[in-house]
Amino acid sequence: MISNAFLQINDPVYRAKESYSWLDKKFLPVINDPRDLPFVHLTLALVLIFPALAVWLFVDFSWWIAAVYLFLNWAVFLGPFILMLHNTSHRSLFKNKFKRFNFFIPWLIGPLFGETPETYYGHHIAMHHPENNLESDLSSTMKYRRDSKWGFFQYFCEFFFIGLVELVHYLYGKKRSPIMRRVIIGELSFLALGIALSTLNFQAGLVVFWLPLFFSRLMMMAGNWAQHAFVDAQTPDNCYRNSITCINSPYNKKCFNDGYHIGHHVRSSRHWTQMPEDFLNNIETYAREKAIVFRTLDFTSVWFLLMWKKYKTLARFYVQLDPNNPLSEAEIIALLKQRTRKIVQREYVEQIALA
Repeated sequence: MISNAFLQINDPVYRAKESYSWLDKKFLPVINDPRDLPFVHLTLALVLIFPALAVWLFVDFSWWIAAVYLFLNWAVFLGPFILMLHNTSHRSLFKNKFKRFNFFIPWLIGPLFGETPETYYGHHIAMHHPENNLESDLSSTMKYRRDSKWGFFQYFCEFFFIGLVELVHYLYGKKRSPIMRRVIIGELSFLALGIALSTLNFQAGLVVFWLPLFFSRLMMMAGNWAQHAFVDAQTPDNCYRNSITCINSPYNKKCFNDGYHIGHHVRSSRHWTQMPEDFLNNIETYAREKAIVFRTLDFTSVWFLLMWKKYKTLARFYVQLDPNNPLSEAEIIALLKQRTRKIVQREYVEQIALA
């Protein structure tokens, strides 16, 4: 646990080990950062579990095994896997000498979680971070009311059905052709493999490829929606005011401090173990910028509460960053509601012009 004068953080930070297991010693010389050994452990667990279950389903399909497969995939490992993919997309896991092994996570494990190879990298690294949830961001939340079920339905459908076409067009327009080609090859490879194996066993193909594809994209869009739900229309390019942070959440322990989304957008290359300390070191900035911070919640919880307009519940988990000037429940709710309204382009263009 780390703390400052009034706030304690129990999210994971790096503690140097005095000794390593024999397995860790095998991997330390080939990975860039010893702090990323948890990714090695997670990868080994996934390799031992999911390929074997997938083969079992195609050889001798059983709905009982399918239920186990989907439970492990969705309820146990999906979050950790996606956030491992996220972190290793920003910071390569393996050293340059062994860089080919960096393809293992997106190409060999990713398809079993509905993550088409290279699409995540192209969307998140090459598009989302440069555009920072502004209008040119293909996953921007600004044009939707962020506490609206209908708004989220539109948002998800646009991403699911035409998102790939938009991404390819974006990468082409930005002259990022190498990444564009990787995205196209990865997407087509996934579709070709999924269709081919589904012709052999449609039920197994449904469980191994198509249901995870739908579910993972639904969860990623719900997560992104929550991460960028509370946007200040006056300064939508301000990372402190277009993102949120979730602290002291079980989710952070399971998913590598992903709750620190503001800090991640401020500096995307910051290591996940440094997020809590960075937050505490800059808490005065968070307070001054009126950043939205929740305790114990995760992004799925925030998304669910927004869909049902549970603002009183959100207010209960809101973190008062300035203990000398605490907000009342009514003031917190007013702030949250103001940050979730639909933002049209002319509003922030006018603000920039005035500035």
